[in-house]
Amino acid sequence: VQLQAFGGGLVQPGGSLRLSCAASGKIFSINTMGWYRQAPGKQRELVALSTSGGSINYADSVKGRFTISRDNARNMVFLQMNSLKPEDTAVYYCNIHSSGYFYWGQGTLVTVSS
Repeated sequence: VQLQAFGGGLVQPGGSLRLSCAASGKIFSINTMGWYRQAPGKQRELVALSTSGGSINYADSVKGRFTISRDNARNMVFLQMNSLKPEDTAVYYCNIHSSGYFYWGQGTLVTVSS
């Protein structure tokens, strides 16, 4: 199973970006799909998580600004990021939990700066 994330880049504070992640390979079922991020010098943290049962969780720091969505037919997960702040600068990783295993994408850099 491979995850390919894309959509990162440089954006000004207050701007928006949409991250996408596509999972490929032998995927039988996906339980959770999510996004994590790691800022320089900090630990990786959960940003948003979507379960197969329909539950969605967000980090407090992104509630009301970020929206996670998924396309189960295409094994894709998205993260719409609005009202971006400099503190959102990080490498963003997609993650899926499938058939008892966790898989990670390679990360995509989001830089919020004027």
